[in-house]
Amino acid sequence: MLLPSRLREGDPVLLPSRLREGDPVLLPSRLREGPGVGIPPPMTRTFGPPPSAAEFERLAHAAFARIPAPFAQHLDGITVHIEEFADEETLGAMGIEDAWELTGLYHGRSMDTDSVWISGEFPPRITLYRQPLLAEWCETEVDLEDLVAHVVIHEVGHHFGLSDDAMHALEDQVR
Repeated sequence: MLLPSRLREGDPVLLPSRLREGDPVLLPSRLREGPGVGIPPPMTRTFGPPPSAAEFERLAHAAFARIPAPFAQHLDGITVHIEEFADEETLGAMGIEDAWELTGLYHGRSMDTDSVWISGEFPPRITLYRQPLLAEWCETEVDLEDLVAHVVIHEVGHHFGLSDDAMHALEDQVR
């Protein structure tokens, strides 16, 4: 029987009940002795903390910068906010029960309903919900930059007055 280096011949070893003394036992490679045995392969990637709210904000601004000129000129004044989850009031207003389902939201009047005569409203803003975005990123394995850009562009579509159905139809046409 091969023993790990910390065990010596004759040391008591508890064996599973289906094994009897003298039966050959193969240990996992990390416990076998010999050159190069027991050394795990080197890590090819490192894992750090998930992207912060500030990093999400930078990703959102980078997505805004990629929006072409005819549309970009109509985005002045839109602010980007990052929150961990949508609050209960927002979820209720949207008819959503599960906070993990909402990754972004446009707040404001769309351009097709805006008027110079309307005053006293907050400027339009886009809120990205960090935790649901992180979960979707992990589940789908898409690039985080692409996921954030997709959500930002979707919310910008609402700024231009497009409904969810209209945006999904446009996305289907592009695919």
